[in-house]
This record gives sequence, structure tokens and C-alpha cells, in this order.
Amino acid sequence: MKPYKIPESVLVVIHTAAMDVLLIERADRAGFWQSVTGSKDAVDEPLLETATRELFEETGIVADGERIVLRDWGLANIYEIYPVWRHRYAPGVTQNTEHVFSVEVARDTPIVLSAREHLQYAWLPWLEAADRCFSPSNAEAVLQLPQQLKKRG
Repeated sequence: MKPYKIPESVLVVIHTAAMDVLLIERADRAGFWQSVTGSKDAVDEPLLETATRELFEETGIVADGERIVLRDWGLANIYEIYPVWRHRYAPGVTQNTEHVFSVEVARDTPIVLSAREHLQYAWLPWLEAADRCFSPSNAEAVLQLPQQLKKRG
């Protein structure tokens, strides 16, 4: 039997300098578009490691810490796990804590999707991307992108 998912995850908003946002369509739910997401593999796995791993697994992008740098927003969302996915978690677990990161890449960065997880990807202007996200916390993170980029400045 597969071990239960840890109810602590990362959300990685991938964007260009011009604030185009990369969204990927879930393979298990066609029409559900999102940023990179994923749970910790171990309770003690550092969040930056989780974000780096998920970014690579879902898009093929390598956050090397030099050219491509993940930014931890210091923001955590707690949300109800969708009932359709609760079977992946231990009995009684209904909430997940999601830690938000972002990464800026060039628009021509090669994207290699995990066919098991995603059907296709799209680069969209940030407001359009926020509208397409099925998850409210994902949409909110995309909407916060301009403020997060100003903080970085």
C-alpha cells in the first residue's frame, strides 16, 4: 500500500520578468489548471527541497540557486483538501498547509511535463493565469505576484 501523503505542500508560481505565468493542466482532472504543487516526501524534508524537487518533476526546470532561484514568500495557506483527493491522506486529515514559492525563468525555458501528472502547459498573462487556476489559493498567489516582485526589488 502506498504511504499516505503528508498534508504539507508547496506551490511554486513560475513566471517571466514580464509576469507571464506558466500553468499546467492536471492529467487526473482535465480542465484543472494550476501552478506546480506537491507534498513533502518526508516530514523533515526542507520546504526548499520540496519546491526544488516538485519544480523539476513537473516541468523539468532545475532551480540551481544561481541562474534559476526559488523564492520563499514566507506565506502559508491552510485549506480544505478536496474530497476527491482525501483518500491520499491518513484517515481524518482534511486540511493541508501550502507554502508559496516563486521562480522567474525566461519564456523560452524548455518545459518537460510529467505525462503521468499533466496534459499540457500554457504561458498566460498573470491576470488571465489567476482566472484559469482552479484552486483559490493558487489564484490568490498569482494575484500577489506584482507585490512579491516589488518586495524583491
